[in-house]
Amino acid sequence: EDRIRALEQRVELQEDEITVLKSSLSDVIRRLKDVESSTHHVGLRKPTPLKSRMAIEPLPSRPNVDNSPKSRVRPPSPGGRRRAPTTKDDHKNNAGDLSYIYLRRAASIDLLNRDNKRSSFRGKKSSGNGKQPTYNEEDCSVRMHLKGRPVVLYKPTNVEPAYNIASSSQLPDHKLKLEWVYGYRGRDCRSNVYSLPTGEIVYFVAAVVVLYDPKDGYQRHYLGHNDDVKCIAIHPDKLKIATGQVAGLELDGRPRVPQVHIWDAVSLTTLHVLSPFDRSVASLSFSKADGGSLLCVVDESNDHVLSVWNWQKETKVAEAKSSKDQVLLCEFNPHLDGSIVSCGKNHINFWSLEAGQLVKKQGLFEDHYTRNPKFILCLGFTSNGDVISGDSSGNVQVWTKGRKIAQVLDNAHEGPVFCISPVRDGFLTGGKDGCIKKWTEDFQPSQQTRLPEESGSVRTIASNDKGQLLVGTKKNMIVVGDFDSEFQTIVHGHVEELWCLAIHPSNQQFLTGAYDKQLMIESNLNIIKKITFDDGIQSADFYPSDNNIIAVGMTTGRWLVLDSTNQELITVHTDGNEQHDVIKFSPDGKYLGIGSHDNMIYVYSVSEGGRKFTRHGKCHGHSSYITHFDWSSDSQHIQSNSGDYELLYWEVESCKQVTSAPSMRDVEWATQSCTLGFNVLGVWPEGADGTDINSVARSNEGKLLASGDDFGKIHLFKYPAVQPRSSSHNYSGHSSHVTSVKFVSGDERLISTGGQDCSTMQWKVV
Repeated sequence: EDRIRALEQRVELQEDEITVLKSSLSDVIRRLKDVESSTHHVGLRKPTPLKSRMAIEPLPSRPNVDNSPKSRVRPPSPGGRRRAPTTKDDHKNNAGDLSYIYLRRAASIDLLNRDNKRSSFRGKKSSGNGKQPTYNEEDCSVRMHLKGRPVVLYKPTNVEPAYNIASSSQLPDHKLKLEWVYGYRGRDCRSNVYSLPTGEIVYFVAAVVVLYDPKDGYQRHYLGHNDDVKCIAIHPDKLKIATGQVAGLELDGRPRVPQVHIWDAVSLTTLHVLSPFDRSVASLSFSKADGGSLLCVVDESNDHVLSVWNWQKETKVAEAKSSKDQVLLCEFNPHLDGSIVSCGKNHINFWSLEAGQLVKKQGLFEDHYTRNPKFILCLGFTSNGDVISGDSSGNVQVWTKGRKIAQVLDNAHEGPVFCISPVRDGFLTGGKDGCIKKWTEDFQPSQQTRLPEESGSVRTIASNDKGQLLVGTKKNMIVVGDFDSEFQTIVHGHVEELWCLAIHPSNQQFLTGAYDKQLMIESNLNIIKKITFDDGIQSADFYPSDNNIIAVGMTTGRWLVLDSTNQELITVHTDGNEQHDVIKFSPDGKYLGIGSHDNMIYVYSVSEGGRKFTRHGKCHGHSSYITHFDWSSDSQHIQSNSGDYELLYWEVESCKQVTSAPSMRDVEWATQSCTLGFNVLGVWPEGADGTDINSVARSNEGKLLASGDDFGKIHLFKYPAVQPRSSSHNYSGHSSHVTSVKFVSGDERLISTGGQDCSTMQWKVV
């Protein structure tokens, strides 16, 4: 399967390269036609047709003919990252781990992929061509290179006249502090919601472990991890927590080894770090019969190695190959010293730790099944130490202290049983059917409840200090309730890739939208409204004059406008059949611009207080999809970036390109979301390939600049950032590409969104 996946991705890469070649060819033809028309009076001959496989020379991001030397451009790889070659032996031993990391990190491609969805691949970085930015004093411009392509940026006259490109930059006067995390990872993780004696709920999303007190309304955050957290375990003393993360790649392509962190739940300080592991840490469990002196860990290597650690000494006590098939869980039996149970695809294994060795006995299904269940998905223990398991067919098995089934509860759920949670007088089960059932100690059902349909399947169950049930769901929500009352959602989250972020122009509200078709409006650390659409959401914006009116760009070529107060649909339009990456109202509210994946910017006139939209024109000239655009403060011009690193300017009235880029150097822009521009050139790292920076945002007061990159980092610069590789503070938390960053009204906070980690993070500016 891995081999097939690698071949499919190689084909996809080749398709993308062909698309880029076509795009570049289109750009060359367009520019040659411009030259032909402008020099026709001197008898310039008509250019001969160009062949599709010609060597394409990079052209500057301005129409002026440049006589400087040019170097050939290699078509960018997806997201600007190289793919590791996959060999037959890659999946037979640990030499395949790096290929696994590359394949695991492959996301929807940042360059016109088959699904037309922007994303990124956090793999080995392109080394670039090593060309340093240069300053031309004659026309006061900086020439930088992205993926070998020159980009010319013209210095505004208000920048220091004695500008020196070699000067050092200053750090900003402010910093960021993580204040709130929206989201929870329940869609593909299990046993990851717990209640602490402090009244806090502990769970994780992205690279952050969240400790949330719903009563007092605050969060604390453990930030020791540098990539996706995948599993969590609570020590018997309830004061120490172990969390495990996935592998990753450093900026230079070196593999980042998965780790287990043991940390203090009160001080949030890291006590111990255990490593190495392969690929990812799948499950963790503290021993309980001996008071928690040991920690068992199962990783996601080819053999799914089970290891037991003396975590206080950071030494490995024993390890053994668990199974070639996927292993989902490992748990210490709380009533039997040295007894461990693991389960997963087609198996359940019973382990005993004897004289530093792990001895395995496979569970036997023959007496009750003609063949093994496809998956054993969850584990629990009775008060006398018997093991309870749930399978993918909805059945629950009870195992005696040996390895045979004593009893089967057939059809306990309609569909897979995802979790088992022991309680004082029995145990609870939760399933894909959204049901939670309580069972007595003699395995009889006693109570049942069902989650609201919008909450999704039950992923994990815990109890809080009030005896209420805390339920994590596959739709990345955490709900609280019991058998006698309705469940209330206390944590909301997106389920699919997240790109859309819009900021309310006059208060602290903001909205997010994702490919899961959900639009959420957040305010005061709460989700105040959730709206479901028929299509995935790519972009959105608030109307400046009536902040209840919202424009939303979809992944299908549709865009719509609605009144968020009553969800009244004001208008629906379709422009093309590709996603609309940017949608923005002009500052005066008279226009709406839609930047599309079909290389166009569609402009509509807006009237009747944001309730009537009339096609004004379209800006046609980019040779790749629109990534960002900004309106001028007077709503008369647009600056835009595209997927092939162009910076173009447009006159709104005529929708024509302004071909003299130097004439636009002093235009005042209402926002600065374009990642290419003189005032933001300092955000680009050395050797950048053009897709590293997904988003930039200037603060409303114009003193700070934030950027979000492909490595889960948020950088805070002083604005303007006009020195190459300007100094910045950087912050971690997201485990996926940071797709958007924006300051809220008043500049007191910054909001960031993570693409595939589906999280939204709120940072306080301090």
